[in-house]
Amino acid sequence: MIRSRFIQMKNYVLGLLLFAFVSCTHGTDKTAGAAADSTDHAAVAGTAGVELAKPVEQDIYDGYIKLKNALVAGESGAAGNAAKELVVSLKAREGCENTAVIAGRIAAARDIAAQRKDFTALSSDLIALFKHAELKKGEIFVQHCPMANNGDGGDWLASEKSIRNPYYGDEMLECGAVVEEIKTAKGL
Repeated sequence: MIRSRFIQMKNYVLGLLLFAFVSCTHGTDKTAGAAADSTDHAAVAGTAGVELAKPVEQDIYDGYIKLKNALVAGESGAAGNAAKELVVSLKAREGCENTAVIAGRIAAARDIAAQRKDFTALSSDLIALFKHAELKKGEIFVQHCPMANNGDGGDWLASEKSIRNPYYGDEMLECGAVVEEIKTAKGL
């Protein structure tokens, strides 16, 4: 039992390291050399008080939270639409092409179960991205449900500590826990 738990934890850690290595954290903002965006993203508060330094990362985060909230509500159509918007934001950041493909699968999926399954891989990539992003304001919470994905578990990002499980929605709305907090540099 203990050995089995150790192997399971080791596989989980190795999986996280692999996702961190291949995730979109190694790219750059494709618009960095382009003309400045006319929208003053610094003046606009991010999702639930989360504000990121780079506008493209703010767009990705806002789109991700919109998708997560649609999955929590069990709204497959809204999740598909949010995922389509997220694809556009992910394609705007160099290095996030593979993550955009995952968001595209969520957008194309016809049922909530398939969307939630792909949400695991999407979340892993974006957790790695936001751990390395410059957070100007607020906190991002990494949350985990041990029962998601047939007991393999699943992580997601949230703007608040309260658990709203995107893997089960109303079935187990509060199943999970905060496992990490991503804070501003001054909040560390």
